[in-house]
Amino acid sequence: MAVTGVILVLYLIAHMYGNLKVFSGQEAFDGYAHGLRELGYPLLPESGFLWIARVVLLASVLIHIYSAVVLTMRARKARTDRYQVKKRVQRTYASYTMRYGGILIALFVIFHILHLTVNVIAPGGKSDSPYERLVGGFQPEFWYVTLFYVASVIAVGFHLRHGVWSGMATLGFNKASRQSKINAVAVAIAVIVTVGFLLPPLAVTFGLVS
Repeated sequence: MAVTGVILVLYLIAHMYGNLKVFSGQEAFDGYAHGLRELGYPLLPESGFLWIARVVLLASVLIHIYSAVVLTMRARKARTDRYQVKKRVQRTYASYTMRYGGILIALFVIFHILHLTVNVIAPGGKSDSPYERLVGGFQPEFWYVTLFYVASVIAVGFHLRHGVWSGMATLGFNKASRQSKINAVAVAIAVIVTVGFLLPPLAVTFGLVS
């Protein structure tokens, strides 16, 4: 679960960086999107790198979810008696960010692919231009799309905050002398990714990008 989490975090950071290209204008954003299709060419066929990345990401997501289910089942089997003392705040935080937040994120990923990747859901009208799909889909009249996006990205942030911490602990980095640094790294990654993903749609909604 920790290893697949690392893969997904690296993808999120790269994807966030790509989304910020929208502030450079349509030519730069569409050029970036087209460049991804030619990455690795001619060593790889056109869009070959993208398909390799998609397979790796899909496998990582499925393994990540499977690992979460297995770990939850193991924890329930290991705990034959209920806790006498409950750390309600910490338990609730972990449950909502990792389990329920994960469900929201999964639904969002499906919507996000249908909306901005395969162009099936098109609130602002279908277009071959990734820039036009993004700008058209987050217009003020489609506030509900923006609201869903914002809520989902915030869920991703909380998921990252707890997941980065847990992942580092699993990989053996969570020693007493490093806890403050690990916490700072987890918070920093969560904040940077959350803000980075929120900037483009909010900029469109509030008329800063058109």
